[in-house]
Amino acid sequence: MKKTFARALSRKQIMSTDGMVMGTIKNITFDLHTGQVIDLVVKPDQSFETAGYAIEGERMFVPFEAVKDIKDYIVVDRYLSKK
Repeated sequence: MKKTFARALSRKQIMSTDGMVMGTIKNITFDLHTGQVIDLVVKPDQSFETAGYAIEGERMFVPFEAVKDIKDYIVVDRYLSKK
């Protein structure tokens, strides 16, 4: 995957590899020591079933290792994104 600036991720929609819109990115979490991205913080789409995902309040956490591509959408493997 090519390098992408964090500001380019702002307000992008998250879509699963099977074409389901999961939500909109709101923030990212990263390791302060290594700079490695850990999770995407997502506001889930109202029609998306969040069972099985890491949820905290109105935020859903998608592990960055589930990201497959970043273009118009951030494409993630829906099964890798469950915790």
